[in-house]
Amino acid sequence: MAIQTLTFGCRLNAYEASVMKGEAEKAGLDNAIIINTCAVTSEAVKQARQAVRRARRDNPNARIIVTGCAAQTDARSFGDMTEVDLVIGNADKLKAESYASLTFGLPINDKVQVNDIMSVRETASHLIEAMDGHTRAFVQVQNGCDHRCTFCIIPFGRGPSRSVPMGAVVEQIRKLVANGCGEVVLTGVDITSYGPDLPGSPTLGMLVQSILRHVPDLARLRISSIDSIEADDALYDAVTDQRLMPHLHLSLQSGDDMILKRMKRRHLRDDALAVVSRLRGLRPDMVFGADIIAGFPTETDAMFDNSLRFIEEAGLTYIHAFTYSPRPGTPAARMPQVDKAVARARTGRLREAGDRQFRALCESRLGKTETVLVERGGIGRTEQFVPVRVAGIEAGRIVAIRITGANAGGLDGEPLRAAA
Repeated sequence: MAIQTLTFGCRLNAYEASVMKGEAEKAGLDNAIIINTCAVTSEAVKQARQAVRRARRDNPNARIIVTGCAAQTDARSFGDMTEVDLVIGNADKLKAESYASLTFGLPINDKVQVNDIMSVRETASHLIEAMDGHTRAFVQVQNGCDHRCTFCIIPFGRGPSRSVPMGAVVEQIRKLVANGCGEVVLTGVDITSYGPDLPGSPTLGMLVQSILRHVPDLARLRISSIDSIEADDALYDAVTDQRLMPHLHLSLQSGDDMILKRMKRRHLRDDALAVVSRLRGLRPDMVFGADIIAGFPTETDAMFDNSLRFIEEAGLTYIHAFTYSPRPGTPAARMPQVDKAVARARTGRLREAGDRQFRALCESRLGKTETVLVERGGIGRTEQFVPVRVAGIEAGRIVAIRITGANAGGLDGEPLRAAA
């Protein structure tokens, strides 16, 4: 068996899974399963443990390596699992030498190889050839977080904020485009904090403008989740470039000011609405998604209603709603908790509101022509990231599609002509 990767959590983890596989292969490792974990909720950690047990059950002779944020924050508990051969921290999981002990059968004094993530000060760039069947690639531009939201354990899993130099990012994207990649997604833990640790203190907006200027053959560029309060003027200017896709995901978390303050977020409700309005003024076709937590400690019905109303007021289309889950070691875990059944019910209402907004977007596209990047399995994505079912088109092509109908997951369409 070759090396398999199982990835949980964010897009950054998806990017890192490809890098880890390449580094482990470089070290000569085979017959191994690398489980890249997430620690954002207690449920995510539970799922990682279940995946470890399932992997061992299905592959009794394979090496099981656990890494990622949950491995960083809960290292010893994973190390105590008999199914696990090695636990590698986030600081070392992208290094070939981290896998060498398993490659050569060397004795390991302690199978938990996790260092102090808070001492890490650099994020190295790693070139990958492509991802997602050579149609879309995630490129890491930043790692870590300097903020301390009261519900979040991730800074202790990822360490301080650090940025990849602009030249290295541009070089990687050039290579991806040369290898046929049609779309690049910039990703990180808190990418709007990009740059102050680099010479000249560039911003995310400056990075985006540099990519668009120096990689003219890049057809589509996307930005993953942003903290709206940190959006810089250069980013607003870049939004008018048609190669930057009109879809942004906001790290919102709540639509109620009191809850935002108790979360220790740096924006208020009106701040987020103002960002949405400004961006739509520059790019009328822009659509937005958002992360929203339901049942955060002390959340009342009225506070929740503010989050629910925000979805419609801001015209949010893609809602990532999840139920608050206390993480030991965070301030929010010590606050008065909301009844779990109430929190789950609120999560359901947020998702229903998001579904209504998404259906409305789909219905508004009927009869229109959309530029679609075709992926594997007969599915493509519009510029606004709406899935489109298309048939008979090679993955990786960008084509003009006439929208003929809507389905439960998005849209149906038929090709008109090649757009690129």
